[in-house]
Amino acid sequence: MANDDLGRTLRRLRRLASLTQEELADRSGVSVDVIRQLEQRRKHSARLPTLHALANGLGVELTTLLGDPPAVSSSGENDGPRFVAVRRALMPVLWGPEPQAPGPEFTLDELRGRIADGWTQYHAAEFDAVMKALPDLIADARSATAWGEEHDRRAGFAALGKALQLAGHVAVRMGKTDLALTSLERATDAARQSSDPLLLPMVVNSIAWTYQRQGRLEDALHIALRAAADMAAAGHGGTADGLKVWGALTMSAATSAARSGDYERAAAMMETAEKEAARVSQLPESGDNRMVSVFSPSSVRIERVRLAVQYGHPHDALAIAKGMRLSKDTPPSWRTWLLLDVARAHTDIGDAAGAVKTLESLRRVAPTWMQHHTLAVAIVRDLWALPNHPTGLAALAQFLGVDE
Repeated sequence: MANDDLGRTLRRLRRLASLTQEELADRSGVSVDVIRQLEQRRKHSARLPTLHALANGLGVELTTLLGDPPAVSSSGENDGPRFVAVRRALMPVLWGPEPQAPGPEFTLDELRGRIADGWTQYHAAEFDAVMKALPDLIADARSATAWGEEHDRRAGFAALGKALQLAGHVAVRMGKTDLALTSLERATDAARQSSDPLLLPMVVNSIAWTYQRQGRLEDALHIALRAAADMAAAGHGGTADGLKVWGALTMSAATSAARSGDYERAAAMMETAEKEAARVSQLPESGDNRMVSVFSPSSVRIERVRLAVQYGHPHDALAIAKGMRLSKDTPPSWRTWLLLDVARAHTDIGDAAGAVKTLESLRRVAPTWMQHHTLAVAIVRDLWALPNHPTGLAALAQFLGVDE
């Protein structure tokens, strides 16, 4: 694939991992000469197997090396008015006014519904809509913390924590992980003052994900395992919502372990998660599913497919994915990851036609996510470089703008 920022990103990630070019070559199996040419931008492209090997050597997701697709147009510190508004919502001006109680027409149910709608839009890759809504969501949630009796204010802090968590996720998608951590740390403060015992571990899981994106795998593993253990000790596994949060933390820990090279530990955690996921449908639910962590038998299998592909077992990945029926509450973002990983697995075994067929399915079920995803572009670029193009590839290349 061609990527003007590939060399710069590779150098930055290598230095974050405290690796020399020679050490990265040993870890990845990619020659020092190729690494040097990429970092010096004498070589501007690499095939997916090479990028995959480099990502594994660095302990990061392939998309971290490729560069995350921007959620909206972003150009650094001097972003457009919409992003400035989000920044101001996340970090109110110094000596600004204290939150004022909302008007008489305010209801917490309506606010929760708007925040849940924001999460639905996020999972559908409707990032512009989320960015537009976030400043008012956060401002209204802050107002709710100054409203009514103590139990009302605690519920307001729960809404604020969930809105700040959403803002953190959007910041990660824009490649602004430090801003994301600022938002998520403020979400933990709100969670501690809230009436929702599941909110803090949910936010911790988001922080673990952000640490993963920064290459801080040990930190991500530590906080995910601690939060999962705290949940188990508090007996939160007796409801569907509690089990979902515990399961999401366990899968996050497994991902960090796998990227650190501890595949056996990761496999054991995923096996435990899969067994527990079968209980979700048997337990009572207490809230809006859109506001709780994604965890089900489907999500566990999707993560197993991802880990199998990432660590060089494409045949295993295809076997796990074969005949998989996703639960109806599986968000478009998770469906996207599954289909991209299946397409990668087909590409890895030389089945170009299978990869194209899978990408065609992705275009049908999640076209917006596909256009936002750098991995989709990378796969199609690799297939486009083949001497013989499978049926359907030309339309995909045109859709993603890589047919030039």
